[in-house]
Amino acid sequence: MTVLSLAVGWLLGPWGFGATVVGVLAAWAYSAEPIRLKRNAWYGPGLVGLMYEGLPWFTGAAVLLSAAPRFEIVAMAALYAFGAHGIMTLNDFKALEGDRQHGVRSLPVLLGPEVAAKIACTVMGMAQALVVAFLLVLGQPWHALAVTALLGLQIAAMRVLFRDPKGKAPWYNGTGVVLYVTGMMVTAFALRGLA
Repeated sequence: MTVLSLAVGWLLGPWGFGATVVGVLAAWAYSAEPIRLKRNAWYGPGLVGLMYEGLPWFTGAAVLLSAAPRFEIVAMAALYAFGAHGIMTLNDFKALEGDRQHGVRSLPVLLGPEVAAKIACTVMGMAQALVVAFLLVLGQPWHALAVTALLGLQIAAMRVLFRDPKGKAPWYNGTGVVLYVTGMMVTAFALRGLA
């Protein structure tokens, strides 16, 4: 799969290939011994968030532009990638018992579901609050308002999640995370004129 990924990445030009190399190295660092960042509650979800949210956004812009994206695009991608640490933490809830048994030190294992859920939601909320501020600075008040409304809906969903973090994590992934990703799309539309 590594060779196939690199071959396909090569077809995307230098920016696409460079991103593919970064993604492949991250995949190996996440899963392979002796590094296996999956075992670390902070680095593992951070790396996956960066690869799921930040790298694709950066790569898409770079491939389409055939150049490095502007600062604003990179900054928004970084903010959403930071917030995705929370998404990845909530994703760890489904493997809580298996992680305990196999020594994977996820946040739900280390801190318990209640505290891990609060940290995850705080990280997601902080990232989006910074996105809203940045959109206002960029002169995009309507897009900022839309992201704020989506964040408000997420906060309402978070209150449900906090009542039973372990049981409601899959539900939140289907509601709150969809709202988070919708905010990413709104932000992308706000930045569409930048080249």
